[in-house]
Amino acid sequence: MFDPVQLRTFLAVAQTLSFTQAAHRLGLRQSTVSQHVRKLEAAAGRRLFSRDTHAVDLTEDGEAMLGFARTILEANERAAGFFTGTRLRGRLRFGASEDFVLTRMPEVLEEFRREHPEVDLELTVELSGTLHELLAAGRLDLVLAKRRPGPARGRPEAPTGRLVWRDRLVWVGTDRLRLDARRPVPLVVFPPPAVTRARALEALERQGRDWRIACTSGSLNGLIAATRAGLGVMAHSLGMIPPGLVRMPSRAGLPDLGGVDFVLLYGDEREGAARGPAEALAEAILAGGDRLQLP
Repeated sequence: MFDPVQLRTFLAVAQTLSFTQAAHRLGLRQSTVSQHVRKLEAAAGRRLFSRDTHAVDLTEDGEAMLGFARTILEANERAAGFFTGTRLRGRLRFGASEDFVLTRMPEVLEEFRREHPEVDLELTVELSGTLHELLAAGRLDLVLAKRRPGPARGRPEAPTGRLVWRDRLVWVGTDRLRLDARRPVPLVVFPPPAVTRARALEALERQGRDWRIACTSGSLNGLIAATRAGLGVMAHSLGMIPPGLVRMPSRAGLPDLGGVDFVLLYGDEREGAARGPAEALAEAILAGGDRLQLP
């Protein structure tokens, strides 16, 4: 009933909330992406997206289709792999940022290991900035990390990469925290070269707001514990706000932090032995991208 090609297009739009970005990811024209979505909506008999000139959002039926689409595509890949008899082998050095500690990333990796048991997967969990540096140094084959939106000239993460989804950075804290505008903003931050740390400091400097570091930790769990204890606020992606924390209200007077991209980036050895495993894991992450955000 449902065409796998149309389902892949649907997932790309659902994860990026952009027909333009989905077309770029899939290497299709935007008109083709729109056509695929229309045909899928016709097959389902339901509207999957609400869209206007400014925004694209999933409808309630679109949210339901996410799970079905992923299941159908995963079954299709398993069947194709079984009957073609192709088995991936080799070592894959994969880096994922600390942001995914609380998500369902382990499920995605577990399914990849089950489908490709002869791939030796080496996982590195680090700050996004550190992962970009390791990739540039040739020490990783594939990275899933944060990056500033738009061109990345002059930065280690200069490769375009594949957009998994686009989000916004926001200030988060406990619902009991009250900031005093006359005192420096207490910050809970990763150490350099963390993307969220840099963005938080840049935004406060532009606003002319004083700040102080209340807690520094290389562990996301450490930052969450400090923020839950009310030590300060931290910059975090809107789609992945940890349980027990809330977005700080506008009355707190904190500056806008802008957008952030979550991207897949390949190492220089993409044409080598790691190419096949890297491509397979990238496709698994793109197909299951909705599981990498918190409800």
